[in-house]
Amino acid sequence: MRYFFGMELSLTAFELGHAPTVLGWVQTPAEAAAWAGLEGVPADGGVFRAWHAEPWSHPYVALLGGTPVAYGEVWDDDGEAELARLIVDPAARGRGVGRRLAALLAGEARAMGYSAVWLRVLPDNAAALAAYRAAGFLTASPAQEREFNAGQPRPYRWLLGPAEGEPGTGPGS
Repeated sequence: MRYFFGMELSLTAFELGHAPTVLGWVQTPAEAAAWAGLEGVPADGGVFRAWHAEPWSHPYVALLGGTPVAYGEVWDDDGEAELARLIVDPAARGRGVGRRLAALLAGEARAMGYSAVWLRVLPDNAAALAAYRAAGFLTASPAQEREFNAGQPRPYRWLLGPAEGEPGTGPGS
């Protein structure tokens, strides 16, 4: 658990009942594409059922005072963890929730036994890049980005999470 402006921010397993809230944060097709590569705003929770049917996908919501304020997934990607589909309630943006979400998800990945925790983000998403860097994530080398982006539908910025015990991974992160 983490505290955010005096309130408890905790991570819990996603339940289908969270779907309407999370989908309510996605207002336009452009946001849906940036968030999860979707062609439009999903009409219902069916997208989550499809995503979560995959054994490598571990979905979570971050709760603030018992209310969902963020969503993200930990993926098993060939023995490394990838944080994916992170999104923060627009009403909670700009207040450190994205940074804390990334740190909490990285902690979950490490608790699952992963030593390397990666995430990718669109290069023009300055707010997300700043949040992830504030959580201790470091930008991949140009050679790593070329390798990771091979076969992707579009280029991403790739970031590697801090090692356990580094800034962004401990209490208060």
